[in-house]
Amino acid sequence: MRVVIAEDSVLLREGLTRLLTDRGHEVVTGVGDAVALTKTIGELAAQDALPDVVVADVRMPPTHTDEGVRAAVWLRKEHPGVGVLVLSQYVEEEYATELLAGSTRGVGYLLKDRVADVREFVDAVVRVASGGTALDPEVVAQLLGRSRKQDVLAGLTPREREVLGLMAEGRTNSAVAKQLVVSDGAVEKHVSNIFLKLGLSPSDGDHRRVLAVLTYLKT
Repeated sequence: MRVVIAEDSVLLREGLTRLLTDRGHEVVTGVGDAVALTKTIGELAAQDALPDVVVADVRMPPTHTDEGVRAAVWLRKEHPGVGVLVLSQYVEEEYATELLAGSTRGVGYLLKDRVADVREFVDAVVRVASGGTALDPEVVAQLLGRSRKQDVLAGLTPREREVLGLMAEGRTNSAVAKQLVVSDGAVEKHVSNIFLKLGLSPSDGDHRRVLAVLTYLKT
């Protein structure tokens, strides 16, 4: 896996680099601001050497507001084949919604606290690089909470909402079953009911499922 890291904290940037390289992945380069990130991606694209995934902080210089997420949105538009995983100190719904607009394939939004769990973080990077989804449970919880206020999911049972939340984190049916301590068959039934109640046609693949979930969360 080839990775580009965009993080203005030198300590964190070097730590992420060490963490990934120690596990056999290649960190192509590390940059400290959004301008350097877009420039680097442009240069790599010209060399036909784009990375598999970019890990970027939401807030970067010069204003430390939304430079990182703006760069991430640009990257998803210009180079949709590159996975984008953004890191944030807090859940910022506006940024999360903007990043997830359109398609959730190859995208992730994690709180920086998740980096402390090395295995979980590396798994998330690999998943996003492979075209999957990695959403922090806190992000999912807040988006689900906002959605409930809009009655989008009013027809779902509490258990179905719980399953939907885990689906939005990018979990497979087996992973959902393990988390809820139920059978795979029970989860499959819940998922079928969710699609039926939300008026969704059958989809094949977790990425399409997450896209459907987030499409309704953002309505």
